[in-house]
Amino acid sequence: MSAAEAHGTAEAHGTAVLRRLGLLRERVAALVAHRSADDPTADDPLRGLYVSPETAQRLAAEPGPRTAGPADPAEEVTGGWGAGTADGTDRLVRLAERFGLSPLDAHILLAALAPDADRGFEPLYGYLNDDVGRRRATVALALDLAGTGPYDAAARARFHPAAPLISGGLLDVEDEDRPLPGRALRVPERVVAHLLGDDALDGGLGAAGVRLVPPEAADAGPFAARLAALAQAGPLAVHLRERRPGTAAGPAAGALAAAGLPVLRYDPSRAGQEPARIAPLLVREARLRGAALVVGPVPERPGPLIEALAVPDATVVCFGSEPYDPGWAPDVTLVGMDAPQDAVDLAGVWSAELGLGEEPAGMGFELAETVAAYRLSAAQIRRAARTATALAAFDGGPLTAAHVQHSARQQSAPLLDRHARRVRPAVGFGDLVLPEEPLGMLRELTQRARHREQVLGQWRLRTGGGRGRGVVALFAGESGTGKTLSAEVVAGELGLDLYVVDLSAIVDKYVGETEKNLERIFVEADRTDAVLLFDEADAVFGKRSEVKSSHDRYANLESAYLLQRLESFDGVAVLTTNLRANIDDAFTRRLDLVVDFPFPDETQRVALWEGCLASTPCEPDLGLDVCAKEFELSGGGIRSAAVTAGYRAAARGGPVSAADVRAGAEREYRKMGRLVPGPALMWT
Repeated sequence: MSAAEAHGTAEAHGTAVLRRLGLLRERVAALVAHRSADDPTADDPLRGLYVSPETAQRLAAEPGPRTAGPADPAEEVTGGWGAGTADGTDRLVRLAERFGLSPLDAHILLAALAPDADRGFEPLYGYLNDDVGRRRATVALALDLAGTGPYDAAARARFHPAAPLISGGLLDVEDEDRPLPGRALRVPERVVAHLLGDDALDGGLGAAGVRLVPPEAADAGPFAARLAALAQAGPLAVHLRERRPGTAAGPAAGALAAAGLPVLRYDPSRAGQEPARIAPLLVREARLRGAALVVGPVPERPGPLIEALAVPDATVVCFGSEPYDPGWAPDVTLVGMDAPQDAVDLAGVWSAELGLGEEPAGMGFELAETVAAYRLSAAQIRRAARTATALAAFDGGPLTAAHVQHSARQQSAPLLDRHARRVRPAVGFGDLVLPEEPLGMLRELTQRARHREQVLGQWRLRTGGGRGRGVVALFAGESGTGKTLSAEVVAGELGLDLYVVDLSAIVDKYVGETEKNLERIFVEADRTDAVLLFDEADAVFGKRSEVKSSHDRYANLESAYLLQRLESFDGVAVLTTNLRANIDDAFTRRLDLVVDFPFPDETQRVALWEGCLASTPCEPDLGLDVCAKEFELSGGGIRSAAVTAGYRAAARGGPVSAADVRAGAEREYRKMGRLVPGPALMWT
């Protein structure tokens, strides 16, 4: 809709309300004439500031409740203000339908908002209230204008807290210390603005981060289609449990948009908000617009919030990490279901959001391989694509895989930092010196991580028993053979961060605490696109033993928990151990790959020396082949020896020499308690 069309629509809405206010003014004029006809103080300029004797005598002589005069109240209420005036631009009629208002409610609402739309009503209301200072409609005046009065129990019930006008937030009854007939009525400014054609969000909702979701920003998919069909059947309340952040909001918004409903999005987890205060405003806004609500992630005990949001004539979809509990809101018909895990064409969505077309070419990297490891929703991909484009513009160059992967990593939950140490991978397969077999298995591990959604999800090759879509590998070998480095290489190849679990922060002497600590890590790893590394895993994944004491029993419980948790794991995890025989056989069955890291032979040791000293200034002949033959060091030992050689050269102020290399190797032999071959070289 263009700006001119929107202005014309708003003007039409305002005209409809003003037309009704014209009818109301006629009714007010009739009531003023009726009152002044038998009021001896009608011409008194101080009328309303005091009660004269004549006024007191007149009030005492009145036989009963005052009415609006000779007009037929019932005919005027149902004919002049009801369905007979309904058209496409009459918001009062549509509001009455959405909030379940009776014709009398519509009369009361219009009488109460009249001074907010036409200041000419203020002095008239002051006269009719017998108080020039009370320039708003009172309960008695609104009912008088509707042809009834506060003596009517049915009319008084329209101001009960559970009545549509009050419970819907359309009308505020002020002056609580006064009797009901004399209490002033006020229509909230948002309701007045809506009836006059203003579609701006309530200021309180805007401050709370509530936004109107554009239809083109909504996700689509099989789940969204099913939910849309359910929403089209009528108002409903749904709770979606999402396994990963961001997987529920997009499909929910897409489904509701497909059902033809505007969508209001609210996040109760934003800091500084009071959901109990926001909920009534949110419900009113949804009913004014005929919109649906997408609310989440909800707090751990969302019952009060769900009860406040779930009204009979509105559609609301809540989501969060907690499973559905019927006890949250026993008075609300709430449908509980799991958020979708439908696989989507990640590369296709990325390509579309990056503006690359259906077949991206000439980018310098393979887009499908670059983004395959990230389990992002369409909304998260949209945000990541904008970030990647901005990063490329900031760098002043073309879009690269690094831009895409960096922006994708930012969409993952960062809460793993609380339980593990994050490592930003800085190595690749070119830094590994391994035989072909373990090297091939590492490449297979990266492919499993990239294609697990297709193989385990779409092709359903791991179903039943609550099994997850995780990939778990065991790296076994002597210390220093490259297990931890290989885990970093795998993470770098996938474009993910590596999180190294600190076992000292997990193992607890109190029964059950170790399992709780592990559960926190697994939960966050399920929610995060990262590689989880359990270094020296046999400390917690050891073999179960025969129960001879209570200690054995609780140790076995820990292993049993881990066996169950690996079954439902959705992330990527690597376990490393120096002693493969210490790993329980039951864990081995649950592993996708077991990679054995052999001790490097002489040729591999030469390559390791060359790799470690590649960027270091060195003398022409270091004798690395001789050093590799004499000193049987692992990759980790060679790295430490190269560092020692570097320090010796830096202290001397020259390049690394053969003597420095040999001194470093000898230092590693002494650390291991082994005999040093040949003459020893001292630090000079």
